[in-house]
Amino acid sequence: MAKIQAIRGMNDILPDQTATWQYLEDKVRQVLDSYGYDQIRMPVVEQTELFRRSIGEVTDIVEKEMYTFADRNGDSLTLRPEGTAGCVRAAEEHGLLFNQTRRLWYTGPMFRHERPQKGRYRQFHQVGVECFGMDGPDIDAELLIMTARLWRSLGLAEHTRLEINSIGTPGSRQSFRDALVTYLSDYRDDLDEDSKRRLDTNPLRILDSKNPETQQILDQAPKLDDFLDEESKAHFESLRALLDAAGIEYIVNPRLVRGLDYYGKTVFEWITDSLGAQGTVCAGGRYDGLVEQLGGKSTPAVGFAMGLERLVLLLETLELVPDSVSGNPDIYVTAMGETAVKAAIALSEKLRDDLPGRAVMTHCGGGSFKSQMKKADRSGASVAVILGENEVNSGTVTLKPLRSSAPQQEVEMAEAAPLLTQWLDAQ
Repeated sequence: MAKIQAIRGMNDILPDQTATWQYLEDKVRQVLDSYGYDQIRMPVVEQTELFRRSIGEVTDIVEKEMYTFADRNGDSLTLRPEGTAGCVRAAEEHGLLFNQTRRLWYTGPMFRHERPQKGRYRQFHQVGVECFGMDGPDIDAELLIMTARLWRSLGLAEHTRLEINSIGTPGSRQSFRDALVTYLSDYRDDLDEDSKRRLDTNPLRILDSKNPETQQILDQAPKLDDFLDEESKAHFESLRALLDAAGIEYIVNPRLVRGLDYYGKTVFEWITDSLGAQGTVCAGGRYDGLVEQLGGKSTPAVGFAMGLERLVLLLETLELVPDSVSGNPDIYVTAMGETAVKAAIALSEKLRDDLPGRAVMTHCGGGSFKSQMKKADRSGASVAVILGENEVNSGTVTLKPLRSSAPQQEVEMAEAAPLLTQWLDAQ
C-alpha cells in the first residue's frame, strides 16, 4: 500500500526547524506585548460570504485561490485566506468595538490554492495586527515604528526597507480607476495576460505588475496622487512627518497598492532583497470602511500581516538565529541500573526546579553506559549527568561536559545544580 504524503504546498515543520519558529514567534510576542497589544484567536474556517464581502468578488483570492467547500448542512465554508476579515467579524460579534479602541494581534495558518514556491505555500502562517477606533495617522505611524523595532530585535533592520503610499478614499480611487482604464484601454493588446484580465475586473492591481513592458506603459499613465482627496493628502503628510520625527526611513512608492478591496488611505510594505528576488515580508494599511461593510458601525481601522515562512527563511539565509536557539536540551541525565533509574527521575525533577529555563532530558529505554552516552552526545546537550549504583549509594553524581575538553567531576547531589549553572552560564 502506498504511503500517504502531505498535500502539496502544505508542509510539515519538523523538530529541527521549530526552534527557529519559536525564536521568531517569541520576538514578535515580546514586541507586541511591549506596545500593549492583546492577542485574539479566531477559527480557521469562516462562512464564505465573509471573504466575498470583505476581500472582493473580483480579487484573485476569491476568484481562484480560496479553499471553499459545502459542509453537511449545505453551508458554504472557507479556510481563511487571510486574518483581517475574521478578526473584524470576531471583534464585532463579541462587542469589542463598541465605543472603544482596540489593539489586537493573532497568529496562525492561512490557506490559499496557489502555485507553491520557496517561501510561499498553500498553507502558510501569518502574524496579523489590527487596530480599531483610531482615525489619525499616529496609529499608522505606531504600527510602522513597532515593526521597525521588531526588525532591529531580529537583526533585520539592514535587510528590509519600507515603502508607503496613500490610495485615498473610495471616491478618489474611483476617479483614478476610470482615468487609468481609459488610458490602458488604448494599450490593451500590449499588456501582459494578467493585466488584460485585471483591466476589466481590478485595474488598480495592474500597478503591481512585474512585467517590464507593462511597467513601461504605466510610466505615462495617470498618477494616483493627482486624484487624491484633501483629507487623504493631509493624513499622508502627517504620517510622513511622524515617521521623519521617529527616524524611520521610507520610500514613497506611487504604484504601491494592496490586492484586497477593503484598503484605503495608507498602504505600506516592508520589502527585502536578501532572498534573491524582491520579497514582501510585511504589508498592510488602512481599511476604515470594512467594519461597516461587514454590518457594524463605521469604525476606522488599520493593520498589517507578516508571513512567518518568509521571515524564517530570511533569518536562516542571513544566519541570524543565535547558536543558543537550538532546541537541544542543556542537560542529559543517564542512569545505569534499576535503582539509578528511580534516582535519575527524582534528580531530573529537582534540576528542573533548581534551574528554571534550562532543559533537562532524562534517558529512557535502558541500554549500556556506552549507548546512553552516545545518545547524550547526539541530543546536543552541553552536559551529561551520570548516575549508577555506586553514585546512588554514595549520594553523588558525575558531571561530564559534552561540548568541551573540561574534565568530568564527581560531586555531591546537592552541589550538582550550582555547578551545572556555573558551567552552562560560562558557555
